[in-house]
Amino acid sequence: QVPLVESGGGLVQAGGSLKLSCAASGSIFSDNNMGWYRQAPGKQRELVAGITTTSSTNYADSVKGRFTISRDNAKNTVYLQMNSLKPEDTAVYYCASGRSMRFTTAPRGIEYWGKGTLVTVSS
Repeated sequence: QVPLVESGGGLVQAGGSLKLSCAASGSIFSDNNMGWYRQAPGKQRELVAGITTTSSTNYADSVKGRFTISRDNAKNTVYLQMNSLKPEDTAVYYCASGRSMRFTTAPRGIEYWGKGTLVTVSS
């Protein structure tokens, strides 16, 4: 069973919106912090947003006020609502999970990664 499965990526014009979803197996969702990272071509993978088991959230400065992370514990799913998208948001977005996951720019404490979903924002 794949532990994390992302969906919702695609092509959108600048200023548009997308909502990413990440379905997790129950055993790794309820006790773990969850997060979204992204990696653009030629760049390091970086934190976009994270959410704890008690739904405290953390955002990269570049997405504050535009992106919202949330989790539905009944569905074992974490979401990333992305509004006012910019071309510089173009990247592969990865779902991540870890009991000791830290919301630092570079990944720390990640136990599970999804395979990623591509988001392309055209200008």
